[in-house]
Amino acid sequence: MSAGRPGQRARWRPGAVDWLLLVGLAVFAGYVYYQLRHVLVYRWDWQSVLQFFAYRDEAGEWQQNLLLAGLEATLRIAIFSAILSLVLGLVLALMRVSSRLWPRMVARTYVELVRNTPPLVFLFIFYFFISAQLFPVLGIDRVIAALAESDSALVLWLLGDPRLVENLVVGILCLSCFEAAYVSEVLRAGIESVGKDQREGALAVGLTGTQTMWHVVLPQAVRIVIPALVGQLITLVKDTSIMSIISIQELAFSAQEVAVSTDRVFEVWILVALIYFVICYALSALSRRLELRRAVGR
Repeated sequence: MSAGRPGQRARWRPGAVDWLLLVGLAVFAGYVYYQLRHVLVYRWDWQSVLQFFAYRDEAGEWQQNLLLAGLEATLRIAIFSAILSLVLGLVLALMRVSSRLWPRMVARTYVELVRNTPPLVFLFIFYFFISAQLFPVLGIDRVIAALAESDSALVLWLLGDPRLVENLVVGILCLSCFEAAYVSEVLRAGIESVGKDQREGALAVGLTGTQTMWHVVLPQAVRIVIPALVGQLITLVKDTSIMSIISIQELAFSAQEVAVSTDRVFEVWILVALIYFVICYALSALSRRLELRRAVGR
């Protein structure tokens, strides 16, 4: 690759290994096509699957179908979970870097338990124990019931179908608690990467410890870890698919229903994979752009 100016992407020049990989990829694609066309003899029917995104009702108006509703639920879960996990992760990160022993111990215990527990196991524990046993005690079930019965336009726009609000809220809380452990480690690394001279300088000019953290350390730490946070957001989007295990009607759950009802497994899951790819690739492009702007800023 030819060198360029600092912060400018270098020009790529393919070498022998690159051409060899491209040829190998072309051969593999040709083999897959041959298997599908002449060995498997599968008759593709995309139209029967595409109609599950939207359809015309008797009045001739377009209505969303299962796949589009599932995509909408996935985006809601991802957006709300990202916000909530960022808040919880920041609290855990501040506890991890606290000078007090008990906050550090509590935060580290939570982070280590979550990070060393398979997501599916954590999901079952959260759904069958925390949500079923602790929500009534904490009064969260009454809040969810009030949201489900609300006819507010804002609630309908934010949470969608009132009949699915309970499952949606459980999915958001579950995913947020799981991802917060990883977000906290990213933020903690960013906080600890800020030099001690920054803290000492802030304290020297009369700032308190809290003011130093909020006005000096955190702004620099967040700027450093933004690409890593975007990467964690990509993981969060993909992790929404496990919500289908507990019958939360997101994209993967809707895809299972469509695949069973149409018997078009290949078409359904290829489309779902493309949807996840587009979302995650867009976030990846955003992450690369942020890294490039950070390099130019340096």
